[in-house]
Formats: sequence, C-alpha cells, structure tokens
Amino acid sequence: MRLSTVILPVYPWKTARDVWRRAEELGFHAAYTYDHLTWKSFRGGPWFGTVPTLAAAAAVTSRIRLGTMVASPNFRHPVPFAKELMTLDEISDGRFTLGIGAGGEGFDATALGEERWSTRERADRFGEFTRLLDKLLTHDETTADGTHYRAHEAQMLPGSTQQPRMPFHVAAIGPRGMKLAAELGQGWITFGDPEQGPKVVAEQIQRLRAACAAADREFDGMERVLLAMGSTEVERPLSSFEAFVDWAGRYKELGITELILHWPIADSEFAANPTVFERVATEGLAHVDG
Repeated sequence: MRLSTVILPVYPWKTARDVWRRAEELGFHAAYTYDHLTWKSFRGGPWFGTVPTLAAAAAVTSRIRLGTMVASPNFRHPVPFAKELMTLDEISDGRFTLGIGAGGEGFDATALGEERWSTRERADRFGEFTRLLDKLLTHDETTADGTHYRAHEAQMLPGSTQQPRMPFHVAAIGPRGMKLAAELGQGWITFGDPEQGPKVVAEQIQRLRAACAAADREFDGMERVLLAMGSTEVERPLSSFEAFVDWAGRYKELGITELILHWPIADSEFAANPTVFERVATEGLAHVDG
C-alpha cells in the first residue's frame, strides 16, 4: 500500500512551494491537487489554477509523483488539455498521473455559461472525453469527429514522456464509469462513503472486479485508490496516529493499494493536527504493515 496527499490550490506560490517540497520530504508517494475552478466551502477565497500549480510543483520537486484529483470535462476540451498534460509529463520528467472523472454538478458545471448536463449526457461526455484524450496522447496526430468533442489534425509532439502515455486513474462508481476504468485506466479512484465506511468501498471493488472480468482485464494489475474526504462520525483517520493505522488497515484488507489524505488546512473540513499528519506520513504505513 502507498500513501499520498492532496494539496488544495489555496496558497500563494511563495507558501505553496514549501508545502509541495515538504510533501516530498515526508516521503509521500504522490501529491495531487484538485482540478476545479473553486470548491464548496472554499468558494469566495483564494483558489489557483491546476495546471500552472502542477508545473511549478514539478519544478521544485524531483521524486514525488504529481497529478490531478480529479480532472473532468466540466470546463475542459480534450485537445488543449492533452497538450497541457503532455507538457506536465515532460516538465515532471515522467512523474505525472492523470486522475480523471465525470465531474460534479457544482460551480464548475455552469462556469462557462452552459446548461447543466443530464446524468446521461455527463456519462456520455466523460467516456468520449477520456477516449479522445487517450488517442491524442498516444498518437502524433489525431482527427476525430465525436458527438461532443472533435479534433482536426491535432498534433501532440514530441508526445508523452511516459510511454505509451502517463497513467490514467479513473474515478468511477457507476457501471459506465467502471467499464471505462477497466478499458483505459491504469488505476481506479473512489471517494468511498465516509458516513458508511468500508462496506461501500468493498461493494465498489467487487463491481470493479466484475468490470475487469468483462473487459478481459487483469484486476490485480490495476491500482485501487481511496481519497479520504475529511473526518465524519464514522471515519476520523487523522484524529490520532492509532486511528490512522486502524483505518488504513481496514482498507488494505479490502484491496486498496493507495490512500490519499488531504494536506491539513486550518479552520476547514480538512483541519488536522500537523504533528499527527507528519507522523502518519513518515511512520503510518510501517505500522499498518507490521
């Protein structure tokens, strides 16, 4: 099992630079950031752009993997986004992972002035968006004429640093998303259900296993990633070191291969004791394993 963190883009770079460097010093496997224009309780406050933040983070780190948690079609088009992803992969020297999902119905969904998509259209767009990204990132030149997205002689040169492209980790809980993860994902992401705990994740993993079998895809070779969404009455993984070890152990038994914790932000739903957080980062998994 691996342990990673997600650093929300709420800090000016003079502060954020030290946070990303510290994440690497603590030994996290990866550091991700949200790919939103703003988010829930942080709306109305500082919130910086995802791609420039990751590019800057790549320039001040050398070992830790970097990625999105998660990108979506809500305000992006595959052609310019693929160019940005190719560039992030090059700047990071092949340390980039694309976390990608269908997107929610929050602020991002209407920021460009469009009508909210139905559940069916959102799933349709997600599939077309992800498949076109895959094609763009694995070919020098792409022409595609889809229902929602088109590309005409779109060139991606020199191509991804990681070959055939950077890993896709697909966030999915429904049947169409699970099918897409089995088709194109090197990993699968779940946010679980902090109010119900491991039971929900266990059921999701079984559905993922079935989707992999239907696609003739090896299940064991896929990364299974859980993003912890703060503390609830049921789950409080950062309330103490012992709480983390117990929490992580339960998900390890289910087959989760990577856990992601939010970098603590005071006076927010992601508030946590920094001392506990750093001890978890440096010692937590050793206690889970031992």
